[in-house]
Amino acid sequence: MRTLLFFLSFLFAFTTLGAKEIIVCESCKITSVRAAVEMAESGDTLRIKKGLYREHEIKIINKSLVIIGEDFPVIDAEMKGTAFIIKADTFSIEGLHIKNIGTSHTSDQAAILVSRSNNFRIENNRLTNIFFGILLEKSSAGKIVGNRIRSKARSQANSGNGIHIWHSKDITVEGNDIKGVRDGIYLEFANNCRISGNICKENLRYGLHFMFSDHNKYIANDFENNGAGVAVMYSKFIEMTGNRFRKNWGSASYGLLLKEIADATLNQNYFEDNTIAISADNTNRIIYKQNDFISNGYAVRIRGACYKNVFTQNNFLANSFDVSYTGNLNENEFRGNFWSEYTGYDLDKNGIGDVPFRPVKLFSYLVNTTPEAIILLRSTFIGLLDFSEKVSPIFTPAELADPKPKMQKIKW
Repeated sequence: MRTLLFFLSFLFAFTTLGAKEIIVCESCKITSVRAAVEMAESGDTLRIKKGLYREHEIKIINKSLVIIGEDFPVIDAEMKGTAFIIKADTFSIEGLHIKNIGTSHTSDQAAILVSRSNNFRIENNRLTNIFFGILLEKSSAGKIVGNRIRSKARSQANSGNGIHIWHSKDITVEGNDIKGVRDGIYLEFANNCRISGNICKENLRYGLHFMFSDHNKYIANDFENNGAGVAVMYSKFIEMTGNRFRKNWGSASYGLLLKEIADATLNQNYFEDNTIAISADNTNRIIYKQNDFISNGYAVRIRGACYKNVFTQNNFLANSFDVSYTGNLNENEFRGNFWSEYTGYDLDKNGIGDVPFRPVKLFSYLVNTTPEAIILLRSTFIGLLDFSEKVSPIFTPAELADPKPKMQKIKW
């Protein structure tokens, strides 16, 4: 064992002794980032001084390099294509300002394109006026941390995503600030990823969008004023905890779209001022627990084929519709939630209403079939219709009720 440890220590020392630092600046011997990359060997560090470097298609192939920018040197791709193309393991890029990535309908041009790479870190970079920001394909064990991404997406056809992850696994996306792209963060066929502490605002389509991606977690992210907040589609075993969905507002917008997903949890998320806080379609075995739904158009809109979902210990406050339901089938459980529209009583003072609460209004059923009826939302006549439906349900699912509604807002 001692011999093995000695050999490994000797090997590490031998490989690191050969590593060198290459300085790049306008007045240095090396003035080009591309030239520095070409002369570098695995293990080297490239230190890029503050300045303007008009370069694109900088290729790092099979070299484990550390690239560090001082005072955010500018890499200007001049709208000619991708800035960095990387196919290497164990590399890092930090402290660069990469801008002016060209738009293309035939290739995915990005500020940083990573392909078939492992064990890497992309940290604290500024990306502006980009098509795609950071694009990963068939890579693993990477960390994308603390980057600031800005662009001016005007149409989906002519814009890319801030962070795009395809056919990859074990990726951490943390503390990034993304604004003005098509999708803030996009995952497709990406498993075992952690998306946490990111801010995605004012993006054209989604703040976060993932498809065919299992066993992922997204935690403590902010999704505000996007075309729609988050879309989770065709995936399973997803954990969604502590996220904020605010002001995702529009005729076809929502805070969170769940479509054909199963075995997921939503815990302690905050939904405020969204057209539809959650739109669920063909979702099964989802646990919604300790979430706040405040001042949304629809808090929860359940569409077809949603079975064995549980809503418990959630707060529903001042939504136009707490629950909207299409169809009469119901295999979903509502229990122990707080409803601001509950008018029941609690004679034994145990904090639980003595009569069940029926959250589905007849008017929500009418609006689903005749959207123009929404103009009658606050009328006295509609109030009478809703009351009569609660007393003797005909159109809304009779068994959909919370048998133990809380009398006060739930704290956690």
